[in-house]
Amino acid sequence: MNIININVAIPQEILLSLKEEEYDLALDMKRWTALKLYSDKKLTIGQCAELAEMNEEDFIKYLGINKISIFSFNNPEDLKEDIRNA
Repeated sequence: MNIININVAIPQEILLSLKEEEYDLALDMKRWTALKLYSDKKLTIGQCAELAEMNEEDFIKYLGINKISIFSFNNPEDLKEDIRNA
């Protein structure tokens, strides 16, 4: 796997205000980005888990903590039908 580094400039006062280390803020930013990309259906769970530096199980839990469902039912009737078929 090839890794690409992306540099993001953050004012030092932001880090001081957040009381976070650079690594921790970078990891949080990667995880927030993974949440957004998953919820926008731009990447798979596996891709987002890799971006977030988590295994898939932990990323699915992280999605739940952030109230993002892994199930996509655009129509309540689809959900009801799926439940009936279970």
